[in-house]
Amino acid sequence: MDTETSSNRKNSYSQHQDTELFSSEEDSSLYFTYSGGCNELEVNSLHYQVDPAAQIPWYERLSEFKLPWEIEQNKQTVIDNLSLRVRSGQMLAIIGSSGCGKTSLLDVITCRDEGGTMTSGQILINGKPNTPHLVKKSIAHVRQDDRLLPHLTVRETLSFVAKLRLPTHFTQAQRDQRVDDVIAELRLRQCAHTRVGNDYVRGISGGERRRVSIAVQLLWNPGILILDEPTSGLDSFTAHNLVITLSRLARGNRLILLSVHQPRSDIFQLFELVVLMSSGSPVYCGPAQDMVPYFTSLGYPCPRYCNPSDFYVDLISIDRRSPEREAECLERARLLAGCFQEKVRDTDDHMWKPAETNATQAGSSRQPSKKKGEEVITISGDRNKLPGRFHQFNTLIRRHMYNDFRDLVTLLVHGFEALLMSLLIGFLYYGAGEERLSIQDTVALLYMVGALTPFAVVLDVIAKCHTERAMLYHELEDGMYSVTPYFFAKILGELPEHCVFTLVYGLPTYWLAGLNEAPDRFLLNFLLVWLMVYCSRAMALFVAASLPTLQISAFMGNALFTVFYLTGGFVISLENMWLVASWFSYASFMRWGFDGMLQVQFSGNHYSFNIGNFTIPVDGIYVVEALKMNQYPLFSCYLVLLAVCVAFMGLYFLSLKFIKQKSSQDW
Repeated sequence: MDTETSSNRKNSYSQHQDTELFSSEEDSSLYFTYSGGCNELEVNSLHYQVDPAAQIPWYERLSEFKLPWEIEQNKQTVIDNLSLRVRSGQMLAIIGSSGCGKTSLLDVITCRDEGGTMTSGQILINGKPNTPHLVKKSIAHVRQDDRLLPHLTVRETLSFVAKLRLPTHFTQAQRDQRVDDVIAELRLRQCAHTRVGNDYVRGISGGERRRVSIAVQLLWNPGILILDEPTSGLDSFTAHNLVITLSRLARGNRLILLSVHQPRSDIFQLFELVVLMSSGSPVYCGPAQDMVPYFTSLGYPCPRYCNPSDFYVDLISIDRRSPEREAECLERARLLAGCFQEKVRDTDDHMWKPAETNATQAGSSRQPSKKKGEEVITISGDRNKLPGRFHQFNTLIRRHMYNDFRDLVTLLVHGFEALLMSLLIGFLYYGAGEERLSIQDTVALLYMVGALTPFAVVLDVIAKCHTERAMLYHELEDGMYSVTPYFFAKILGELPEHCVFTLVYGLPTYWLAGLNEAPDRFLLNFLLVWLMVYCSRAMALFVAASLPTLQISAFMGNALFTVFYLTGGFVISLENMWLVASWFSYASFMRWGFDGMLQVQFSGNHYSFNIGNFTIPVDGIYVVEALKMNQYPLFSCYLVLLAVCVAFMGLYFLSLKFIKQKSSQDW
């Protein structure tokens, strides 16, 4: 490309920024100015390696039938000798093909690298080495996948985040004002009262959902905003508008760092700085408008009417269709990386600058300007004294109940499931008329009541926990709240649904089957069923939080429930169990619930036994003793069920606390 074409490209780039960045999409042009000072991100001679074998989870290694010491260690260099420096007011785009190290670089910067090793180099945030604590205070990280509650509106989503992330000295009016400002800044006014939605619930569009994810991070006014593939999955128009928004945020004295696979030309023109990576090595790092002249000087001019990002990403991509092509591509990428390192050897910011311009230095000192008719909102960078645990609990339980109780489809399905199961069991035993059920039928009915619904609850709870798990992982990593308030909000927030579910399940069966009609017996029986169902729920929560995938959690939940079912005292008598099975029976909530229901139904009821011509009235408690179930008083059944419940809840809390939740799940 000749000099005239390059100059025209520069002029069009500058004009495009001036005309497009502040095009009036709404009646007002609000943009946040970060007033916490100038932020700087510096990466010096970074070398980063990962072990692909270590990235494969243990449960997938089981298929290889290999012991841990038999797995070969084969570390690969993901980032090789990368250096860059970015300041407030600049937007840097990391461009490259899949596997070039873009996401790994963002993970290393935000201290979220798993299974990798930084062999050399350093990462500095405002002159200090990056640590998880410093990252939480300085950097907002927007992941590639949007994790939002589907049944909350956009405004409600941001309002709950504002209550969790903004300092305690903010009044409610100030929090509402911050939410309004972020909604206006990210062009979300038209969908502010629309549900976020997901793949199954109709809500806002994909581009709006991505902007909501950015708004969630922007609420606490970070100085550095990092985004992983923010345009992934969006159409070209939506992606273009999103990058325009990010450019405007950068002009608000923020440092914007994003990764992008292969942007189209009008998006590429919006970038101020770009890093072009190939196999972890930078082949160009500098102003976007000077990338074409740089490669032209190396003998790789961009063809006319061709997108520079497409052309140069293709140039440095590794073609692995044959060993010869792979070797050729690797050699070309190695030469280009070496040439770039030579050209920036004497620069302090590791950016390439053409001889005739000093655009980068001018850009780094740029300050946000106030255009006519604009309102610049200056927000304090103070993020100390965040809300305490009680405030977090109060906010989380409200958010949880808002989201769950608006999911009418799920609530109706669960309610219909409980009602249908109750009616099926009730009508099976209906028709005895004035006569009571026989002893054998009553015993079978009571055990069935304590087994069917708890089993269905296990699968429902495990599935729900795994859908929420990625969001929990992200919010805990961001320091939005701690485990303790989430634990209590989760437990207490689902309590009303659990009570109604158990009542819908237990009431029809009890009266249709003609069980003991005394009010006190009904209440005692209902409390036992309630505790049994809640024990199964607590067990499912523990299994879902402690195991990595939905499949393994469902398998373990079914296995535990089956063990408790078989050792409950109905399938086989307690006195005939061998030693290990008898141990499990002491922890089986099925056993204690069954024992308690037998005592509630049979105690005080008299049954007639005919022996020849004689009729002998017998107290029903002797029937329970004949089943070897009346070994402990009735109150002990309630206490043991409560203890089992608390034990599983404690295991659930410990799993949340010490087992790192995964950001994605294999379905």
